[in-house]
Amino acid sequence: MNNEDDLLLNLHANTVCFFGIFAFMTSLAQQTVKVAILDLYNGFPNQGMRGIRAILEEFGSENQLQLTYDEFDVRRTAHVPDLSYDVYISSGGPGSPFDGEGTEWEERYFNWLQAVLEWNADPLKQTKKYVFFICHSFQMASRYFNLGNVCKRKSTAFGVFPVHIVQSSANENVFDGLKDPFYVVDSRDYQVIEPDFQQLKRIGAHILCIEKDRPHVPLERAIMAVRFNEYMIGTQFHPEADAIGMSMYLQTEEKKATVIENHGFEKWKSMIEHLEDPDKILWTYAHLLPNFLRQACNLKSVHVLV
Repeated sequence: MNNEDDLLLNLHANTVCFFGIFAFMTSLAQQTVKVAILDLYNGFPNQGMRGIRAILEEFGSENQLQLTYDEFDVRRTAHVPDLSYDVYISSGGPGSPFDGEGTEWEERYFNWLQAVLEWNADPLKQTKKYVFFICHSFQMASRYFNLGNVCKRKSTAFGVFPVHIVQSSANENVFDGLKDPFYVVDSRDYQVIEPDFQQLKRIGAHILCIEKDRPHVPLERAIMAVRFNEYMIGTQFHPEADAIGMSMYLQTEEKKATVIENHGFEKWKSMIEHLEDPDKILWTYAHLLPNFLRQACNLKSVHVLV
């Protein structure tokens, strides 16, 4: 082997070594994010938990994060997360938001919420905790903060509907990339109406969007999203709804029969059509929760999940 061959071998070895060290240092530099999912489904079959997991996994991969998550079966086991997590997502769930009154699980849930509030209020805690409340959790948080009248609807809301952004919240970060109105999956028997504006102002909360306008219906429009404070936000609807997965689910014989029996064939057909429209649920899924996670992780660049 001549000197030229030795030089080439040394150059190759140094190159491999450099890129190996670079890859190792890059992996060390990856941002670590711990997420706690508070499962309020009480053991009921649902699509929500699957959607939350999918968004977290896609977001972590798209943004090259070391993102991990743990799940807490709050209503069945009264287990809630500690304060070692960076982000908390509290799920939807069945039944009344008052079902937990007087129970151990609700007491622990509200104690957890208060603990997060106190952490974020502490000026010595430079890293804050971010929380997202979905549907049932949103109703419970609205109860906790006394933001309005949490009450039963006259009829069940079920389907794909437009929601309207409140003008004063048009620059809200979680709405980046969304149109006004944007479309959501709504499934609930309860609602939050008649907001207490003095209480909203007192705690620094803002109404973000309201349900579709129905001039022919003499009922107040429900609140569909609230920023409770700088670090906590909630939606009455399901931003984790995965259009493709939901469409497949609704087309199973059992679920199709259930929806048609309770809501009629036209409602079922309308939901399938909306779910297949890329400008509706697919678009909301790809933007809203990822926007929240981007803010919680302090990411500057935009990565849209498609």
